Amino acid sequence: MKKRLFSLAAIVVVISMLVGCGSNNATNNTTNTGSGDKKASFKVGMVTDAGTIDDKSFNQGTWEGVQQAGNELGVEIKYLKPAGTTEANYLTEIANLYDAGFKFIVTPGFKFETAIFAAQDKYPDAKFVIIDGEPRNANGESVIKENAVGIYYAEHESGFIAGVATAVQLQEGPVGFIGGMKIPAVQKFNWGFQQGVNYANENYGTNVTIDKDNVIYQGSFDNVAAGGQLAAQMYDKGVKAIFAAAGGVGVGVINEAKNRKIAGTDAWVIGVDVDQYADGIYEGDKSIILTSAMKKITVSTFDMIKAEAEGKFEGGKTITFDAKNDGVGIPTENPNLSQESVDKAKEVFEKIKSGEIVVAAEQGQLIE
Repeated sequence: MKKRLFSLAAIVVVISMLVGCGSNNATNNTTNTGSGDKKASFKVGMVTDAGTIDDKSFNQGTWEGVQQAGNELGVEIKYLKPAGTTEANYLTEIANLYDAGFKFIVTPGFKFETAIFAAQDKYPDAKFVIIDGEPRNANGESVIKENAVGIYYAEHESGFIAGVATAVQLQEGPVGFIGGMKIPAVQKFNWGFQQGVNYANENYGTNVTIDKDNVIYQGSFDNVAAGGQLAAQMYDKGVKAIFAAAGGVGVGVINEAKNRKIAGTDAWVIGVDVDQYADGIYEGDKSIILTSAMKKITVSTFDMIKAEAEGKFEGGKTITFDAKNDGVGIPTENPNLSQESVDKAKEVFEKIKSGEIVVAAEQGQLIE
């Protein structure tokens, strides 16, 4: 009997170890029990958009915010990667998370809008956060229930600050913009960047130009090859730096700039969403990323989870992260920027934060 009990105990231990470690062949999910001293009473799940959690963009920024919650708040966390990017694909993974007890679910990107619209009714005891969007029905109408929050960012402010830093650093010459899909979030980056360059020209004595031919929307977020081709065309025309707000298309821009730098030709890129300096490294710790127009995706994701832990979740509304709440900006450190460029960027950030500078969130007279 003693031997039998010992064998059963051993089996339980082995099974527990396997469950805790997971399968080495699993590619679509990760589970982690938070290491915080105080364990929260809810579980946080994430469904990824196209790409992976190390995409240096929305997925990664969102997941890092979830991981921070796991570490600091003690929540159990998990992400699932859907088989595709349709509403049905998203709802399948939302259901899988919910059934596993993950009832605080974060989704990165506007493509989740109709899925969250459906999920907020189907799972009324769950909470949903959508980054860069809000729940919408099939007609495109916003319908946000008390268990959902939509997160937006002032991309135009972030683009403005990056435009100032770029112009002050380069002093003169042409720059360009390559966007992914022509959607408001990407367009606002473009318009803000142009305004920032113009502001530097008018106030800091720079002479940086943006021509209509050097403002292009590729039409997708995943065509890496197309991004490289468009970047090559711009660099060949003498463009010194390209602001790439284009996801995977931007990866192509970065790759082209790195190849040119390795070959001995200067080619700069302004990154987007997160600090992309590491993505632009071509030798040692040298990078072709001049700076990055950032959305504080990690910060806002963590803040939403923390609000839930504190009983302060603001359901039923949209929240905008901007300069006033430190939700956008550029990296605080980048060796490719001079101290003057850093100082001027900080100066305009404070002016935007105080309201002295108001960055337009629409096209106006700017290049489309």
